[in-house]
Amino acid sequence: MTRTAADALHRPVLDWYAVHARDLPWRRPECSPWGVLVSEVMLQQTPVSRVEPVWCAWLERWPTPGRLAEEPAGEAVRAWGRLGYPRRALRLHAAARTIRDEHGGQVPDDLESLRQLPGVGEYTAAAVRTFAYGGRAVVVDTNIRRVLVRALTGRALPAPALTRAETELAGAALPGDDAAAATWNVAVMELGALVCTARSPDCAACPVAGRCAWRRAGHPAYDGPPRRGQAWAGTDRQCRGVLVQVLREATTPVAAERLALAWTDDLQRERCLDALVADGLVEPLARRTYRLPG
Repeated sequence: MTRTAADALHRPVLDWYAVHARDLPWRRPECSPWGVLVSEVMLQQTPVSRVEPVWCAWLERWPTPGRLAEEPAGEAVRAWGRLGYPRRALRLHAAARTIRDEHGGQVPDDLESLRQLPGVGEYTAAAVRTFAYGGRAVVVDTNIRRVLVRALTGRALPAPALTRAETELAGAALPGDDAAAATWNVAVMELGALVCTARSPDCAACPVAGRCAWRRAGHPAYDGPPRRGQAWAGTDRQCRGVLVQVLREATTPVAAERLALAWTDDLQRERCLDALVADGLVEPLARRTYRLPG
């Protein structure tokens, strides 16, 4: 990639975003850094359409980290609803307590402090820094990786796992101006979500189609390592979700017999229940009863 090739993408992508950006509540100027952090955790492996109503209810109930930190962790899991991967709720609750106890109730704005928050990795730290505070950071999610790999390297899809080369590519593609760089991150992300999708890219609607290395090369097929989809039906993931949902809907501790009605495979149910207890998502009580963590 040449610097000129990346620079040529900036203005078309930023202009496209100014017209086509979705009006999402966590992108509005009035959204707090806490709201941005909550959105980034919720959006991990979960589509916007499922996240938005849960995010709105969450921020109405817990508009600040301190408000969430006052509640038991089980309430965060209960409010998580059906977003999946409920350990994210526990981590967000733990992050809220850390923010309250170590940062005066304010989401930190520097990468190092953000990375130290429970459940916050490199991507989430960079996203909060740039989307909440307008700071310069290299944000690399699935959509950004796909757009940049196609436009600048001519490959159909990025590798199954993030590589150092892709991180360096994203860093080199950032505009020089910090404010433009912050908008660029979300603009490329939006382009990947709406136009340069994995399965059905709409090249006719792409603002950089004429500059896209993948399109100029004739849209060569992906030739990298196999990309396997995630199974769901009958898996431990489904079993865990069913068990947590039973507890989420209950107002009192739930007996093991009731969980057995929800998932009839005894060995799988017990294995998943043990894992949920180990993960801190379920609290075992006397007489083989269970509840969300207190």
